[in-house]
Amino acid sequence: MRKILLPLILVLGFGARAFAAVGCDLNDPDRDVKRLFPESTSYKTAYLSVDKLGGQPLLQEIETRLGDKFQGLYETVDVPYTVYTIYKGDAVIGYIHGINQKGQYGGLQVFLSYDAQGSIRGFYYQKMTNRKAAGLRSDDFARQFAGLTLADFQSYNPQTASGGSAKVAAIQNPSTDDATDFNATLRAVKKNLILTDIFVFNKR
Repeated sequence: MRKILLPLILVLGFGARAFAAVGCDLNDPDRDVKRLFPESTSYKTAYLSVDKLGGQPLLQEIETRLGDKFQGLYETVDVPYTVYTIYKGDAVIGYIHGINQKGQYGGLQVFLSYDAQGSIRGFYYQKMTNRKAAGLRSDDFARQFAGLTLADFQSYNPQTASGGSAKVAAIQNPSTDDATDFNATLRAVKKNLILTDIFVFNKR
């Protein structure tokens, strides 16, 4: 599959170590894009950061919208984010964006695919270290996010794990052991939606 660099703001000044430590890229973009968008013909890749797009004021805006503070290695202002824009011919048919999120036993990598209007088309974990959370990896769990938008998560409070639309409230936790990774996942989804809203749709 042809890869093109999207002419947006590219992140400069990050060494390979920084990208490896905190970036969240698709493991195999050619394969993963085709799996998530079988009808696609090409994609473009953009590397972005909150630091380059707006710095500390933008970070504070994102935290306000999220309802929680950024903290730790995965949420510094200079974390690089990768956005994949998906094409069928010359038409944009969607986007893919993944973020790192602290989970119960380590980092989660939560990827969302979107249609061209910003609704969630697909959800999956690229990485999860909780071996007991098989239910969270299931197709049944992933399907609960299809069709949701940022508006559904607007009032979701990740600190109390409450709120959101009726569709968000209806999302079932398949894990009977602990709610930590489930709650972390919902926070990750809201964060992903907010960042995509800014990176892709330029909504501040």
